[in-house]
Amino acid sequence: MKTAHDIILAPVITENSMEAMAQRKYTFKVAKTAGKIEIGKAVEALFPGTKVASVNTMNCRGKLKRMGRYQGYTPAWKKAIVTLTADSKGIEFFESMQ
Repeated sequence: MKTAHDIILAPVITENSMEAMAQRKYTFKVAKTAGKIEIGKAVEALFPGTKVASVNTMNCRGKLKRMGRYQGYTPAWKKAIVTLTADSKGIEFFESMQ
């Protein structure tokens, strides 16, 4: 059985993810095999006081990169955008970034 730390791998810190925080949307890099229900429960377990309203996931393909005449792909990964309810507590890690 996977723990919450196995499902939520890292936060995604970009300009778009920081702007989405105004609508209580937080972006995470998650395990490729994780489902939406697992991701929602993992966020609620890792960050006490949060209530997940919805989870949107997307598979991000690896990009083609070249180094001289050699080429290869960066690893593919999965991204989850977690929306919290209005009465939920915010995630302190993201709040400190602003």
